Amino acid sequence: MKYKHPEGKFLIIGGGIANFTDVAATFTGLIQALQHYASEIKEHKIGIWIRRAGPNYVEGLRKVKAASDKLGLGLKVYGPETHITAVVPMALGLMEALPEPDLSSACGPPVRKMIPGAGSKPSTQKPAPQPTKHTIVTASPETTSIVYGMQNRAVQGMLDFDFMCKRKKPSVEAMVFPFSGNHYVKFYWGTEEILMPVYTTTKEAVQKHPNVSVFINFASFRSVYETSMEAMNYPSIKTLGIIAEGVPEQQTRELIKAAEAKGVGMIGPATVGGIKPGCLRIGNTGGMLDNIVMSRLYRPGSIAYVSKSGGMSNELNNIVARNSDGVYEGVAIGGDRYPGSRFLDHFLRYQDDAGCKMLLLLGEVGGTDEYDLVEAVKKGRITKPIVAWCVGTCASCFATEVQFGHAGAQARGDMETAAAKNKAMKEAGFHVPDSFDKLPEMISKVYTQLVEEGVVKETPEGETPQVPMDYTWA
Repeated sequence: MKYKHPEGKFLIIGGGIANFTDVAATFTGLIQALQHYASEIKEHKIGIWIRRAGPNYVEGLRKVKAASDKLGLGLKVYGPETHITAVVPMALGLMEALPEPDLSSACGPPVRKMIPGAGSKPSTQKPAPQPTKHTIVTASPETTSIVYGMQNRAVQGMLDFDFMCKRKKPSVEAMVFPFSGNHYVKFYWGTEEILMPVYTTTKEAVQKHPNVSVFINFASFRSVYETSMEAMNYPSIKTLGIIAEGVPEQQTRELIKAAEAKGVGMIGPATVGGIKPGCLRIGNTGGMLDNIVMSRLYRPGSIAYVSKSGGMSNELNNIVARNSDGVYEGVAIGGDRYPGSRFLDHFLRYQDDAGCKMLLLLGEVGGTDEYDLVEAVKKGRITKPIVAWCVGTCASCFATEVQFGHAGAQARGDMETAAAKNKAMKEAGFHVPDSFDKLPEMISKVYTQLVEEGVVKETPEGETPQVPMDYTWA
C-alpha cells in the first residue's frame, strides 16, 4: 500500500482444497490484518477476492465475510463450487463475477443431470491395441495393505473410505512400528470397533498377512530408503507407496532400480498417494471425508487422471466430479525430479483397463515425461481421449528460470517449458485447453462426446453416503 493506483488495486487470496489445514484457523491472522488496515484498504480502493476450500472452510469464509461487512470492505468469497483460479479473471473484470455461495452449510456433491442423446452419434474412437503387462497392479475391492508408521489418522481415513465404498473388509490389515512392542490399536469400522495388529518388524507383518500386496511407507526421509528396500524383498508386495518428502535423489534412483528389478510398482516419493473409488485409498489421498463425498470418490466414474501434485489432485477430483460422472482412478506421482513411476506407466495401465473411458493429465514445467505420452499416442499405444494441461506457463513472464514448489518443477531447456509441452501435446491430438481455467470446460466437452457416442453409459446417481461427524473439528 505504498503507492496508490488511480483505478485501485486487487488483493487476491487463492488456495486449493486443503487436506487437513483448518481453513478457519488460517483466516484468523487475515481478519486481524483487515481490522488493522481497514482505513488504508478503503483509501487505496483495494478489492479483495478469496477462494479457499478444505476443513472448516465454511466457518473461515463466514468469519472473514462477516469481518468485511462490518468494516465495509466489500470482500468477495468463494469455495470449492468455484474453479481455483476463477477469482483472478473476476477481480480483473475479464469475466462476470459469479454469485457468492450460500455459507449456511458446506458445498455438497454437484447435482448431476444425465446427458441427453446418449448413443445417438457414431463412435470416433480408435481400436484399442493389445494389453501389456504392468508393474503397478491396479487395485480391486479385495486389495489390502500394510502401513509403516503409527499413522492412526491416515489409517482411520482409509477405513472410513472403505466403509463408505461398501468394501467387505478393511483395506489395511496391519501396521508396522519398530519403536514399541507388538500390540493392537483400536479403529472404527463404520460404528463398530475393530483391533488392528501393530508389529515391530515388516518381516513379521508380511509373514502373518501373506495376502497383502500394497506397502504404504510413512517413514521419514531418514529411514524410508532402508524400510522400502526391505519391503521390496518380500514377493507378496507388488505396490510400494512412499509418502516422505526430501528423499535424496541418489537413494530414489536406487529404489527405482530395485523396484524395476523386482517387478514392484512404486508411487512417490513426495506423494500424497492415489485413490481408486470403490477399491483403495492410499493414505490421506482425497482429504477429509466431506471432500470425498463432495467429489463423489465413494463410487467409480469414467475418468482416470495422473498429477504430479498431491494438493492439485484434490482440485482435479473436484473438477472431474463437476464436469463428468466422476473419477475412475487418480494418482499423484510426486513432484521430485525422479518419481518412482512416470505418467506413461499409469496411462498405459488406464489404456488397458476397460472401466476407464477417458484420461486426464496435469503435468507441470520441468522434465520430459509428457513427451513419452506424446510418442505413445503417435504410435497408437494409447487410443483413449486425453485431456491435458501443463501448469507453469507463467514461467515465461520471468527474466530468469523459476524454481516452482516441486523439486522437479524447473525447466532445464526449451523442451521442458510448460508452453512447449502443451504445444506438443496439442499437435499430437491431445485435448489441450487454452488456459488452466478452461480445463473444466474441455473435460465436459470430451466427456459429453463420449456419452453421445455410447462409449460412456451413464447411470442414475445413487444415494449420497452420510459423513460421520469428526468431533476434533466441531
